[in-house]
Amino acid sequence: MPVLEVSGLSKSFGGLKAVNDFNLTVEEGEIVGLIGPNGAGKTTVFNLITGLYKPTSGQITFLGENITGLPPFLIAQRGIARTFQNIRLFKGNTVLDNVRAVSHPTIKYNLFDAFLRTPRFYREEERVTREAMDLLEALNLAGKAHEKAGNLAYGEQRRLEIARALAAHPRLLLLDEPAAGMNPAEVRRMVELIRAIKDKFKLTILLIEHQMGMVMNLCERVVVMDFGQVIATGTPAEIRHNPLVLEAYLGKGATVA
Repeated sequence: MPVLEVSGLSKSFGGLKAVNDFNLTVEEGEIVGLIGPNGAGKTTVFNLITGLYKPTSGQITFLGENITGLPPFLIAQRGIARTFQNIRLFKGNTVLDNVRAVSHPTIKYNLFDAFLRTPRFYREEERVTREAMDLLEALNLAGKAHEKAGNLAYGEQRRLEIARALAAHPRLLLLDEPAAGMNPAEVRRMVELIRAIKDKFKLTILLIEHQMGMVMNLCERVVVMDFGQVIATGTPAEIRHNPLVLEAYLGKGATVA
């Protein structure tokens, strides 16, 4: 059973068709790249999968269940988590509390426990803090746990976003430009990090990225969009020399030396 299967997905905003008959299958354990020029519809696809937008037509199936049109919180509960192109942290809160906040749906105490500070309250708070620290350790952020998130360096904020997504215990992780704004050394470290968390947490990953070096070195399969449609699917080597992809990025008649 595929982890994710998208069939005939379309989304229109008035007269603009942002996504048109989009199809995608992601198998368990894959790292799949979704690429294309700016405005191709990639982030709209993420917003449809995660319930931020309702599709005009088409179907989204996750682990055999039709999740089309479900609200974001139900989709997250089923095991899909994401990061965003523009970092969305609680910048005035600590790094640790940013991760702990995501664990709220898993907490097993009630208002009575919280008000009276019962043993169950303390047990659950300790569990959530321990799990959050484990995630920060995996993302090389444990030493910054008590700093404000807004004080982190840019690359650290990107890693904190991934830690927060992992706190939801996803089966499928959607990464929206995780290497945006990074230098080549930071991109290499991000590639190693994504491989490590994929293995450690047994994830399937779908990512949007404009850093072609990252896509070609990390992804097992690449899907290319242009004007809301899939124009090519294949291995990184196949995509690199695909004439439709070269035309979409570089213009008609483009070639690779």
